[in-house]
Formats: sequence, structure tokens, C-alpha cells
Amino acid sequence: MTVAALAALILLTGVPPVAQAPRELFAEWKRQRVTSLDPALVKHADLKKYLTEIRALGVPVTEVGRSLAGREIYQMEFGRGPLKVFMWSQMHGDEPTATSTLVDLFAYLRRNRGLAWVRSVEEKITLRAVPMLNPDGAELYQRRNLQAVDINRDALALSTPEGRLLKRLRDEWRPDIGFNLHNQSPRTAVGDTGKQAAVSLLAVVSDATGANTPGRVRNKKLCAVMVEALAPFIYGHIGRYDDSFNPRAFGDNISRWGTPVILIETGALKGMSGHDLAGLNFVALAAALRALADGSAEEANPAVYDALRLNEGGTIYDLLVRGGAVVGRAAGGGARTEPFNADLAVNVERGRGDAAPPRRATLQDVGDLSVYHGLEEVDARGFYVVVVGGELRVGAEAALLFYRKERAAGVDWDAPDLETRFPPAAVFRGGLWVRRGELPVR
Repeated sequence: MTVAALAALILLTGVPPVAQAPRELFAEWKRQRVTSLDPALVKHADLKKYLTEIRALGVPVTEVGRSLAGREIYQMEFGRGPLKVFMWSQMHGDEPTATSTLVDLFAYLRRNRGLAWVRSVEEKITLRAVPMLNPDGAELYQRRNLQAVDINRDALALSTPEGRLLKRLRDEWRPDIGFNLHNQSPRTAVGDTGKQAAVSLLAVVSDATGANTPGRVRNKKLCAVMVEALAPFIYGHIGRYDDSFNPRAFGDNISRWGTPVILIETGALKGMSGHDLAGLNFVALAAALRALADGSAEEANPAVYDALRLNEGGTIYDLLVRGGAVVGRAAGGGARTEPFNADLAVNVERGRGDAAPPRRATLQDVGDLSVYHGLEEVDARGFYVVVVGGELRVGAEAALLFYRKERAAGVDWDAPDLETRFPPAAVFRGGLWVRRGELPVR
């Protein structure tokens, strides 16, 4: 039996007897959550409002430092047990999902102390979390801090106040387990499957040898627990990060300093909102805490984690137009080419949050793209595809007109008023379908 087949078997048969627990937990998160904004829209002032709410529930919230711009950085706490678990989120300001998750997780734990598993967590674990390490970056929705430094590459230089704070919190408390919470590109794929990686996991190594230390093996088991908890929602959409040691990164160095780290990267899944992804994070983290508290993490099979396919970048595009007869001019303002059959790949830049309109659509590739996948795909074999503006150049704006071949006789492709004089069957412009008509889109 292959490792992949073994993992599939474990996922299908190794779920604990309370098989609906993850779905019930997700439903309870929806019903009880404190957060109301799209996670991507949460700024420092919004976080402070959330923290005021959970303080009122009895969650200890402490200011532990300040950002470069003087914004408060907070830490939440729950439990009184001997096992120390430390979580931190949004060290990259444009990676916001887990910030909302952590607020809701602490609110849920505090409100539900009467539940047996929550009581066990409270007695066995002390949990601390920094929900927004880079509030200046979150304000501008940018990866780096106001020094233009990537905090997650500042573990050795410690040139940022935020990085120095994270190291101090780790060194002073010396937690047993760390959770480093991030977001990844929505175009990240699970291996060569063409499926979006909605969540990716990594049991971080502590040195360049990649040794399976006891702490890393335990973290692999915790990853297996989270995979099983997430499987009812996103089976096939869970990936694994490459485990090469990064000598500058905080997760790798915190592991090296004695706190084995689990990296959780939230991606995207077509049709799933930012709120839903925060809820999946909630389910995964709650499942990990419960397994640590009741001891079931020790029984989890690390092969489930090892069998996860590695993340792949650059294999998914927002839109793939397949097999059209492309009409355009050669790059550099050259002569018009004869129509030729090719695929077109397009990516769309979007603003902050689920409701943000597209900013720009750009042509990413032209040619035989049969090995790639699109979040949306068009069968254009019966169409001419005109690149508005004419120039076939990667990086150019992707405004596309579609003409049915059998109805295109007499169309003057060089007409300056082409779109009005010869109305197309479908139009893609500005990252949106202005008109689809009869174009087969899936």
C-alpha cells in the first residue's frame, strides 16, 4: 500500500467515534463567534473592539509591546495547565485570517468552560496567543512592517520591534509548542492535482538536517489530528509545505531555540468566504488543543501528515482560456499575426476582502497550457479570441473579446471600433465577465 493510499484509509476509517464533532464545532463557531467583519478588513482599531468584548467575557488580554508606529500589540491567555502552547498571527500584515480565528477561539474557550473537553484544555494547557503581531502592516494591508522589513525573516537580525517582541515572548515563557499562523496565495495547489490548497501544514524542522526530533514527531501527530478534523470540509484541499530549514525565519529558529513549531497557512477555496476559512482554522486549532489535553494526539498517525502532497505554486491561474484561435499583434508593436490556436492564462489582482472589486487582469501565459489549471476555465475552441489593444505580451492587460468562428466572416480585426462595429459573443474586461453569451465557462 502506498503512503498516499494509507493516508486516505486513515482519513476514511481513523476518525474518532464522534464523527460529526468537527461539523458541530464549526456550527458552534458560527453561532458564537465574536468577529463580524470580513477577516481581511480587520484593522488594529477593530481588533481592539474585539478584545474589549472578550475581556468582558473574562479572557485576560495584556498589552505586551508596541509596533514601530506605537500601536499596541496584545496577548491573550486561557488555561492554567503545565503544557505551554503559544500561537501568533499576522506577522505579515496582509495575512489576516487567523487573527479573527484566535479572537473567536479564546471567546469560545472562555464561554464553554463547562464542556468536558474545554475543561480538560483549561486544566492541562496554558494557552497564549498574539493575534496581530504586525498592526502597522495590517493597517496598510502589506506584508512588511513600516521599516519595509519582513518580520518573518528577522529572527536573527532582530531589526524590528515586532520581531524583538516575538523573541522575548518566546524566550521568557519557553513554550512547549508554537503555532505560526499565516496565509498563502489563493493560487497555491495541492501537488499536481490542480486543487487549491485551502490549508497547508508544516511540522517545522529545527535544523538543516531535518531530523524527526520528539517535538517534531509530536507536531506531525497534531497535524494529522487537524487533517482529520478538516477532512469533512476540504478533503483533497490540504497541502504540506516544503520542510527545508530557513535560517532567517522565525518558525525555524523558534523550533531551534526549543519550541517546536507548527506552521498553518490558509489559502483559498473557490466559493468559500474569508469567514469560512477563519472557521476552518478554528476547527483545526480546537481539535489540536483537545487532542493535546485528552492525550489522543499521542495515538494519531504521523503518516497522515507525511502523505500530504507538497504545495505547488504557479500551476493554477484565475482564468484559463483553452483552445481559442488567438488574434493579436506580435509583442513590441509588430505586425498582426495570423490567428493561431493557443491557450491563454489570466490572473486577476483583487483588493482587500471578499467584496473588493478586481483591480486589474493581466495576461500570464500564451501557448500550450494543458498542464495548468484554472479556477475558471473557458472552452474557446469554437471562437476567435481577440486581445484588446492587440499586443500579445505577458504582463499586458487581459481584455478579451470572443467571436464565434461561424459568425466571424467579414470581421475587420484591425477596425479601431471593433467592439462596437462587430459586437462580440462574450467580453472579459477588468477581471470580470462583461458578457458571457454562449461561451462555455466552468
